[in-house]
Amino acid sequence: MSTLFTSRSDRPPIQRVGKFTAWLYRLRGVHGRKLVIALPYLWLICLFLLPFLTVFKISLAEMARAIPPFTDLMTWADDKLDIALNFANYFQLFDDPLYIDAYLQSLQIAAVSTICCLIIGYPLAWAVAHSSSSTRNILLLLVILPSWTSFLIRVYAWMGILKENGVLNNVLLWLGVIDHPLIILHTNTAVYIGVVYSYMPFMVLPIYTALTRIDYSLVEAALDLGARPMKTFFKIIVPLTKGGIIAGSMLVFIPAVGEFVIPELLGGPDSIMIGRVLWQEFFNNRDWPVASAVAILMLLLLIVPIMLFHKYQNKELGAH
Repeated sequence: MSTLFTSRSDRPPIQRVGKFTAWLYRLRGVHGRKLVIALPYLWLICLFLLPFLTVFKISLAEMARAIPPFTDLMTWADDKLDIALNFANYFQLFDDPLYIDAYLQSLQIAAVSTICCLIIGYPLAWAVAHSSSSTRNILLLLVILPSWTSFLIRVYAWMGILKENGVLNNVLLWLGVIDHPLIILHTNTAVYIGVVYSYMPFMVLPIYTALTRIDYSLVEAALDLGARPMKTFFKIIVPLTKGGIIAGSMLVFIPAVGEFVIPELLGGPDSIMIGRVLWQEFFNNRDWPVASAVAILMLLLLIVPIMLFHKYQNKELGAH
């Protein structure tokens, strides 16, 4: 005979929650979303805002023979707080042609290298995206594989390739293409080669991702309606991969502007980029205030493409 009520001993034991665990559950329920949002902001504050404010503070100081080699902005003497802001470091950047040339050449090398990466990287990303699954994995591995080695070692390898008795000149002499070795190392050409090679994966991977997300029924429809392959490519495929192109361009252009190792090792005396100037001011001249002003101005220049990219992303999200 069955009963309608179970005995007390058959009931599962009630799990008692401690005060701390209960507080965590309550915190997660009430403030969980706020905590998730706060973590990226905390990351930005600790690793971007605080270092930025520190560098900005040093840029308003004066050079001094001390450790660290700059004066204090705020001093307390005779019961008074004195604040000494020195904007001469920023005026010096516009008065000295060296800094202006460094900024312009950095922007030029970064822009030309980005265009070269796009011209070379788009066909490469197309080939990877339209290969078989087994071949695709191998090609992706070959694209990413150089990034697994040290950046400095890769630049030194290019020094061995581009020098007068290096691999490139020996091959060209053996083939009879040239009669005497080409002078490539320690020129701007070597800097372009180094930047394009080093940052090529950052262009290929976003474009490859965009190509794999294309609805190719649109391409087939355009071809069925009589569109030529080149017109289909520029009217259908390129607009659909515009997000990958812009993302890859940002990933190449922004770090290339502040590049230091490549122009230092592959470039010559005419390869004056802002990264080399920054190194000279910080470590050779020990003029930390001017070097900080150089870094702040470079960051302000890079904010422009970042804001344009952010505007494009918001526009795309609004369209979808």
